[in-house]
Amino acid sequence: MLVRYGTDAKGRPVKKAVVYTKEEHNIPLSAIDSDAIYIINQLKNNGFDSYIVGGAVRDLIGKRKPKDFDIVTDATPSRIKKIFRNSRIIGKRFRLVHIFFGEKIFEVSTFRSICDGSVGNAFGNMDEDVMRRDFTLNALYYDPLKEQVIDYVDGINDIKKGVVTPVIPLDRIFIEDPVRMLRAVKYGATTGCKLPRKLKKKIRESAPLLSPVSPSRLTEELLKIINSGHSRNIVSAALDTDLYIYLQPAATGLMLESKSYAKNYMESLSQLDELVKNKPESKLGERLYYILKDFVAQLTDWTEEKKDSSAAELYKRTWAICRNFVLPMNPQRTELDYAVRKVLVDLGIQLKKKQKPKRPVRKTGSQA
Repeated sequence: MLVRYGTDAKGRPVKKAVVYTKEEHNIPLSAIDSDAIYIINQLKNNGFDSYIVGGAVRDLIGKRKPKDFDIVTDATPSRIKKIFRNSRIIGKRFRLVHIFFGEKIFEVSTFRSICDGSVGNAFGNMDEDVMRRDFTLNALYYDPLKEQVIDYVDGINDIKKGVVTPVIPLDRIFIEDPVRMLRAVKYGATTGCKLPRKLKKKIRESAPLLSPVSPSRLTEELLKIINSGHSRNIVSAALDTDLYIYLQPAATGLMLESKSYAKNYMESLSQLDELVKNKPESKLGERLYYILKDFVAQLTDWTEEKKDSSAAELYKRTWAICRNFVLPMNPQRTELDYAVRKVLVDLGIQLKKKQKPKRPVRKTGSQA
């Protein structure tokens, strides 16, 4: 085991982090995406430090296959863009770079400073960047060229102990960014790590902080849950910590009112997880179907409804109700349309198939 040193204000050496060698962390290089290694190699060849960071390192330590390989560096977004032609700078407040390799997207961020707390936008160094990471299991840096894991916060031991530990003090972590509460329960549910009693208590107390969070951010977090393959466990944890009411208030209210609805809803989430695992290419509309089917089924007596209303009227009415039901989530209309149609067809409503819009005929100019 190696040690990474820095200096204090008087220039004296200070222990900053523990460095685990390949014999200690046991991450096989074959588990690292070759394009991620290429990005890091190119950045280092241009004089910049660069590491794989966050969830990918956590998953590699836990012997799981990472979904993404996020990268962090001391290069600024404009410098990264110059090195990689196949890249694009995104974001206005928090600028990142996306590097494209076919359908794969690698997110590359610049080290952030703590001069404005844990949510500022100033660039910094690695020693500062780690203190902006939310939980220790996500605050590990991996250098695939040296095959070393750099651990400032005892994150590897927390992963081995199976515990979610905040990096940022509890009196600030959720005030500065309430969405971190959702991440905490998600990490616990997907990795099998436990939330300590003190952390869980703080999340319950802080849950109302999610109320003013923008619908776009809540939509992003809910879509991550739907697409995770662990939605049942995550939703169960979010219900236990009083968070799910801010993601899906209508569904939460129905679950609190009806045990049978709650049971059906959770069973549908299990079916959703099976779909995600067995059919990873499935579209969002196919997945939203499992969020909607129990809600729509209990709306009315559909046998009677079919006698009194046309299929088109039933679709129009049901779509509007479902649109309100999933708020504050705001999925694309085409995806919600697919899910509502599938539910109604299951209930015996004979809907006409949507016709694809005809391409306009291109007029050719007259020949002389």
